[in-house]
Amino acid sequence: MSIVSDNQRTSKALDKVKWLLVFVLVALVVWGNFYFAEPNSIYQPNVVVRIVGVILVSVLALFLAITTQSGKGFVTFAKESRIELRKVVWPTRKETIQTTLLIAVITVVVGLCLWGMDTFFFWAISKLTVLGH
Repeated sequence: MSIVSDNQRTSKALDKVKWLLVFVLVALVVWGNFYFAEPNSIYQPNVVVRIVGVILVSVLALFLAITTQSGKGFVTFAKESRIELRKVVWPTRKETIQTTLLIAVITVVVGLCLWGMDTFFFWAISKLTVLGH
């Protein structure tokens, strides 16, 4: 029992260190991108070098995040979501157009009915109250 709990504690501590590194790497990407974009910085790398640097450090941060326990859970969730998405039966173009037109017609009809009821109630109340005189 103590070996399992020691492994869990070690894993949680390692995950915290990894998340701290991810945070530091993301902060480094943001800072470096703004710093090296300044026209009066000491070192002005080529834009391509800056972009490659941002991509490489971002990929490293993403890799570290994926190796954590919650990162692995996210990858599993993404894979299962993709499997479920393949099972969806998408409507055809004709069905989509028909449904959209039906909703538009129903919206107009309901809008006209509400406008008619509003007009009728306004007229009836104005006849019964001071507004009509």
